[in-house]
Amino acid sequence: MSTKSKIALVTGGSRGLGKDMAINLAKKGLDVVLTYNNQKEEAENVVKQIEELGQKAIALKLDVSNISGFDLFTKNLSAELSNHFKADKIDFLVNNAGFIHYANFAEISEAQFTEMENVHLKGPFFLTQKLLSLLNNNGGIVNVSSGLTRFSTPGFAAYAAFKGAMETLTKYQAKELGERRIRVNIVAPGAIETDIMGGTVRDNAEMNQYLASQTALGRVGLPHDIGGVVAFLCTDEAGWINAQRIEISGGSNL
Repeated sequence: MSTKSKIALVTGGSRGLGKDMAINLAKKGLDVVLTYNNQKEEAENVVKQIEELGQKAIALKLDVSNISGFDLFTKNLSAELSNHFKADKIDFLVNNAGFIHYANFAEISEAQFTEMENVHLKGPFFLTQKLLSLLNNNGGIVNVSSGLTRFSTPGFAAYAAFKGAMETLTKYQAKELGERRIRVNIVAPGAIETDIMGGTVRDNAEMNQYLASQTALGRVGLPHDIGGVVAFLCTDEAGWINAQRIEISGGSNL
């Protein structure tokens, strides 16, 4: 008799880190709900890859920066869980969706600040709050921070400040949701070759080489360096890991 797969929801799962997280979750035997904002075709391709691994998956549209849309998203998620997974709740939530406005502290605009705040702090704060009613006891939440909360690189002041706030929030969530046996951890990737910031880390050879030189293992990160760690945190093997910041940077800026 086969046991029912647990379900993980990954925001921003159509490409980059989120895509790798979603695929690794499927490899661990979880079914996956992934969200996308604009990349519907890419999201559907990830769904196909997950189905090829023998797990169920769906892609739902979600703008993490638009808090007024969370009630409708929660309603849609509930309906899709019933229709597609014959379930009424998810087991894990991965708050991954993100982008970066690169600007020095002296130059960043209020509009840029607010856009990043909505995606990196306010959005995941209130999305998680909304989804608590759809999150099973004994489940878990994985938030996403950055190595930039530990070391300072000019141009990322606002982004890093919001990620630092998420690290503090993670501890509070772990404390307050402990009575439901919901574990909450946060991963902090170093520089990764993805589309973020127009693919600068991946495509700018000089920057790539510099970042590699600052990393003990001698290269920058790749999406597959991150996804497996997030998937592990959504397994029983990680059942006693709680309220932790786990940096995944290859030993950056030591």
